[in-house]
Amino acid sequence: MSGAIDARSLAVVIFLGFVAVSLLLCGLAAADQDDPDHFYAGGSTLGPVGGGLAIAGDYVSAATLLSTTGSVALAGFDGLLFALATVASLALVMRLFAERLRRRGVFTLGDFLADRLGDGSVRRALGVATLVVLAPLLLVQLTTAGHVMTAMFGLPDGALTGCTVASGALMVCYSAFGGMRGTGYIQILKVAVVLGAVTLLAGLVLARFGWSPFALFDAARAGSKAGGDYARPGLQFGHGLAGGLDLIGFQITLVLGAACMPHIMMRLHPVRDARTARRAGVWAVAPVALLCAGIVVVGLGASALVGRDLLRAADPAGGTALLMVTGALDPAAAGPRDSPLFALVACAAFATTLAAVAGITLAAASSVARDFTARRGAQGEGTASGREIRRARWAVAAIGALAVLLSAYTHDRNPQVLLSLSFAAAASILPPVLLYALFRPRFDARGVRWTVYGTLPLIVALMVLSPAFSGTPVALFPEWDFDVFPLQTPGLVTVPAGFLLGLLGSGRGQDAADDEARHRHRTRRSPARARGGA
Repeated sequence: MSGAIDARSLAVVIFLGFVAVSLLLCGLAAADQDDPDHFYAGGSTLGPVGGGLAIAGDYVSAATLLSTTGSVALAGFDGLLFALATVASLALVMRLFAERLRRRGVFTLGDFLADRLGDGSVRRALGVATLVVLAPLLLVQLTTAGHVMTAMFGLPDGALTGCTVASGALMVCYSAFGGMRGTGYIQILKVAVVLGAVTLLAGLVLARFGWSPFALFDAARAGSKAGGDYARPGLQFGHGLAGGLDLIGFQITLVLGAACMPHIMMRLHPVRDARTARRAGVWAVAPVALLCAGIVVVGLGASALVGRDLLRAADPAGGTALLMVTGALDPAAAGPRDSPLFALVACAAFATTLAAVAGITLAAASSVARDFTARRGAQGEGTASGREIRRARWAVAAIGALAVLLSAYTHDRNPQVLLSLSFAAAASILPPVLLYALFRPRFDARGVRWTVYGTLPLIVALMVLSPAFSGTPVALFPEWDFDVFPLQTPGLVTVPAGFLLGLLGSGRGQDAADDEARHRHRTRRSPARARGGA
């Protein structure tokens, strides 16, 4: 009993310490948040190291920490591929976009496209895309925060709603008062906490197997009961044709969509210069790579020490593997929740979800405040007002309240469907729009609208008709069965469709001279803005 009391007391101390420090950081950052440049683009004051770590913090979500660990534990080689794709995605985006997206007075993707294309009509389309991408992700993160808090304090299932409401209240405080700079401080704190916890856990796992990765992998393969399939791709989605296509589509979606999320792009706009962008890229990718390496080790440890049957009994997708392995690593504890190691890792997982929720909420509220209500010209020049900042704060509160309300209806559903919808929308819409806007002279506002409004209905239709929505025990609605689209992830169809729609829709109805003149205008404006970038 004393061990249980000690573990739960430690959980309370760590939790309250994180909340107190994070609220203090937001309070320090809130002194000048009525200035739009500080509220929307306060990340420019963090420097290349702080800015890179803040990007890494925004990038690491509950899916990265919990779902990838479970995939490694249950699917072996497929989980390793997911971890590699996570790192590759951030590295690719930082290489392609970190220097090119920086602009003075640009705060959202709608701002950037309006400035780049010289047409403010794209704002609303980018606002719709931003909300469709972020809303499902916000629900998953908020629900996960409630689950982790319930498990961390050993509360009954009936306390889940109260824990979710508490998480939502903290989220609103962080986003509304801290702005970009305050949430940036929290992301840096989160990276330190999560990286420390996962590194400690990975070290304990390796020490259990004599610091031999080969011995660890052999034990994990035995614990998975998958035999040789554990070391081959296909265990996650199946070895048939549909499973292979699903795996390819999921990898494409993860690489293109994970780091193109609007709340991550929002941190690239205020970067001062090209050198700062390059240094921030290194400081963003390195912690994520180290974290994913630790996640792979911990996932293998969960399979080896806990076993497939117990992992699947707790969560068919393996989402609790990170927490369950702590009990196996602490034999003195009476159970997983009685281990101080569990308290540390649970608090790290809660910090991950809560910080991610704050960043997502701020990005969604910023889009609502600017992309749906802006009445200025194409470029906007970043002339946000104090009234707009107040509107953004009210949007934070409204989005937080709505997310808490909706999470009550989704907390007992498989989150993979919502994650697939979010990542598929991000991968199918944002890369085509950004790449065409940066590298194709004839791309225009019509191409943006075709990409957004043509691809979104296709994504929703394929998701509804897929096995992820109905027809399987782990579907969003397992009691229904009307799946006719064989793939669980639609990215293999929707990503090419997004690029094709953007190509077909752009440049229509304009002659070559107009296109060339508009391209020269953008080319002249871009270096000037880059030199004066925030």
